[in-house]
Amino acid sequence: MIVQIHPSSVTGNINAPASKSSMQRACAAALLSVGTTTILNPGHSNDDLAALDVITKLGATVLSQENDSLVIRSNGVQPVSASVNCGESGLGIRMFTPLAALSEKELTINGTGSLLKRPMHFFDEIFPALGIQITSNKGQLPLVIKGPLQPANIEIDGSLSSQFLTGLLMGYAAAGATGVEIKVNNLKSKPYIDLTLDVMKQFGIEVENNNYESFRFGSVSSFTPQTYTVEGDWSGGAFLLVAGAIAGKIKVQGLNIDSTQADKEIMKALTDCGAEISLLNNEIEIGPAALTAFSFDATDCPDLFPPLVALASCCMGTTIIRGVSRLAHKESNRGLTLQEEFAKMGVKIELENDIMKVYGERKLKGATVHSRHDHRIAMACAVAALKANGNTIIEEADAINKSYPDFYEHLASLGAIINNKILQP
Repeated sequence: MIVQIHPSSVTGNINAPASKSSMQRACAAALLSVGTTTILNPGHSNDDLAALDVITKLGATVLSQENDSLVIRSNGVQPVSASVNCGESGLGIRMFTPLAALSEKELTINGTGSLLKRPMHFFDEIFPALGIQITSNKGQLPLVIKGPLQPANIEIDGSLSSQFLTGLLMGYAAAGATGVEIKVNNLKSKPYIDLTLDVMKQFGIEVENNNYESFRFGSVSSFTPQTYTVEGDWSGGAFLLVAGAIAGKIKVQGLNIDSTQADKEIMKALTDCGAEISLLNNEIEIGPAALTAFSFDATDCPDLFPPLVALASCCMGTTIIRGVSRLAHKESNRGLTLQEEFAKMGVKIELENDIMKVYGERKLKGATVHSRHDHRIAMACAVAALKANGNTIIEEADAINKSYPDFYEHLASLGAIINNKILQP
């Protein structure tokens, strides 16, 4: 799919998309809860749909599915299929694999796209200590596992991702863990663990968090069905906020400023660069100003790199963003991808160890860019295109479906000129 975006100003009101981080965790909690769970404001991205497919393969039943609600019934993990596919969701594969291992049934766990190349060696290293048989493809997918998971005191490396810890925390709780501890070294993306613990708490599970260095399970408890509301997504909302900061005044609704989502830190970058921002209840009004370069540490929120680069491209001066080491194992190697694709738009980006330097431009160039099959790269280029001096064509633009399928439609509703909206090659 090819999308062409003209230089545009944006204005108006828009609702942020549903958070796939919140949605996927809610699906996992619904699977582990015996009874009927209602999920309000459910997402419909590819990752969300993959999560729903996984939990139905693991025994849950979707009773009804509408735009504003989703009703799921479960008796716990009771697989009805010999294999599950997590699509291209990194959270999905890392979270649902420990949950699938609650079953005694042998299961094949697979994925698609870039997920097939991502490292999965941590399953090989940890699962045997939990009584889980596992065979991997030399540390990559597919995985063949056979439980049941038996909670034990373990120590894991949290430097690659917090997502495996999310699956272990949920899996331990569902297995009735008591008096055991998971120790974690060098945990990254701590806010995502806050989100996991918050979802678990809402479904009746309390876990003792010892400064993110260890997590201890006390008395036995079980997941209980709930009515859970999926939060607005700060990851997708960040692109809308950046669009407002560089291309016109807009109001973004549905983002909880008190959320545990890591990507709410976009507000700090927007404030530091001088964007005009005002907050009222659950509404953020944002507009352009004389934007200047800023410094930002994205180690705990690496998904912000793409919108931060789009923002920094329109800020005068050199912006410093830390945390580049977190970008190698995303849908693309995002550090290099951002450098190469934004170079086509006239933006110089330097990578030095863990630091990215973005040299702001007074006027970006319209260009033909490629998403690299990475949803956040497509959205970053689309937002930057609003301030280019010519039309921008985004190839493989449908990569957005992974997290924010309505993105181009929402951008157009704010006044962005998207030629024929979507052009087929």
